Amino acid sequence: MMEEKKQFHFAEGQLLLVDKPYEWTSFDVVGKLRNTMKPLKIKVGHAGTLDPLATGLLIICTGKMTKQIDRFQAEDKEYTGTITLGATTPTFDLESDIDQIFDISTISEDDIYRTAASFVGEQDQYPPAHSAIKIDGERVYEKARRGETVVLKPRQITVHSFEVEKIELPKIYFRIKCTKGTYIRSIASDFGQRLQNGSHLSALCRTKSGDFNVQDAWNLQDLIQAIKAQQQ
Repeated sequence: MMEEKKQFHFAEGQLLLVDKPYEWTSFDVVGKLRNTMKPLKIKVGHAGTLDPLATGLLIICTGKMTKQIDRFQAEDKEYTGTITLGATTPTFDLESDIDQIFDISTISEDDIYRTAASFVGEQDQYPPAHSAIKIDGERVYEKARRGETVVLKPRQITVHSFEVEKIELPKIYFRIKCTKGTYIRSIASDFGQRLQNGSHLSALCRTKSGDFNVQDAWNLQDLIQAIKAQQQ
């Protein structure tokens, strides 16, 4: 870990790269670090939400560095992950149970490569109904969980590249480079629709954000121990 040997300066402003653990929310990570930094009373925030079932790079800012969050959020992202064909879920990922099954026996590798290529470029994307976007001050996933109909406006995104790294049906292993605000869950769901089939996101890792790489990120528990050691 490149940051391991330097001192933290949380109040003046510190940027921390964290490899978000599986099933943790981005807010869980911020809360855990804020509590670890006590008794310091400083701002702590993250530059770009990751879904609970995603892992990978989470940029954390403290103190005066929180003024830079919008700049970090605006940078392009890279993700690796897995799309599973032949089944859909309401959340477009494994946070909910499979609700439909499809026959994938007629889908060829050429179909898959051609579909991946079709996503490259500028496009309008509809966010998932189960997302952290707020409507009237409430997260839309709360409305969706109550069974309310959620209508979201499309957002313009750009997919710079969509590389299919390996095909082991029903799984497709991919690498995507895209602009901020791109929902990979939506791409996973749309992938199946473009094949006249069904699909969902079964694994996701954010590998890069701007010039930052998950390879340089802290394991969360190691970071917590390093902060506590500095406070002693």
